[in-house]
Amino acid sequence: MKESVDILIIGSGPAAWTAAIYAARADLNPLVVAGFLKGGVRGGQLMTTTEVENFPGFADGVDGQALMAILEKQARRFGTRVLETDVQRMDVSKYPFIAETKKGNIEAKSVIVATGAYAKKLTVPGSEEYWNKGISACAVCDGALPLFRNKELLVIGGGDTACEEAIFLTKFGSKVHVALRRDQFRASKIMVDRLFSNEKITIHYNHELVEVKGGDFVHQALLQSKAGEVKSLDVSGIFFAIGHSPNSEFLVGNLKRDEHGYIAVNGFSSQTSIAGLFAAGDVCDKRYRQAITSAGMGCMAALDAEKFLAAKEV
Repeated sequence: MKESVDILIIGSGPAAWTAAIYAARADLNPLVVAGFLKGGVRGGQLMTTTEVENFPGFADGVDGQALMAILEKQARRFGTRVLETDVQRMDVSKYPFIAETKKGNIEAKSVIVATGAYAKKLTVPGSEEYWNKGISACAVCDGALPLFRNKELLVIGGGDTACEEAIFLTKFGSKVHVALRRDQFRASKIMVDRLFSNEKITIHYNHELVEVKGGDFVHQALLQSKAGEVKSLDVSGIFFAIGHSPNSEFLVGNLKRDEHGYIAVNGFSSQTSIAGLFAAGDVCDKRYRQAITSAGMGCMAALDAEKFLAAKEV
């Protein structure tokens, strides 16, 4: 297979499908390459989220997989075409862009990269078994669920994200533990000071998670000190706050990214350092990382791409 398109959208999460909806309604005939990448599942991180309560329009909440299916259905309704594969490589130093996939190459006049990011996880006994059954990588997304309310919770990590998530979780949990491997936080002083001033937070220095236990859901976390001593915490939720990695490795060329691989965009836009290449969602957003902000960025990217293509035709 080899074809040429005006607009290629890479990804299968809220940013990608929203971009497709806008692009399709503008008669740009978008092609979505809805692959798996490192997230492991088509549809991104929401495909491993059982209940989404903060996406507007769903007063009673919505299953993450159901939400992605609804967005995809809406995009297809307006004529979006979908290719089930991954983009293995794309040299952004050449124009038109050529996306290399297992099903052939795609030539594109504009590209929206909406490949998201994947949460870093700890692999210990029980961590896979209880993923989404008490283990999460997003306190803002999941912390308010009934499962965690008025329960003891555990945050793993020592950076700003860990501090922010621990403080956030004190709104819902009866007590919040924070475990970090070092004897001091990597977080900024202001965040650490806020952590120390919260009476609901207990800090476990020089400890790492070594096992998760439970029944239908998490009810125990085992922490081991550097000296080898193991302590047990009766917690109903464990939140990994050890960082995310953007799915941007397949892009080859002089594309501006930050030190962590997130694609840089120009100001309040989706335009990257390469003309005609746009980014939306968690692949360029390491601050908010929410489904609704990703969807909004997908809208921006489609409008920016439409403007770019219109200017090239003049």
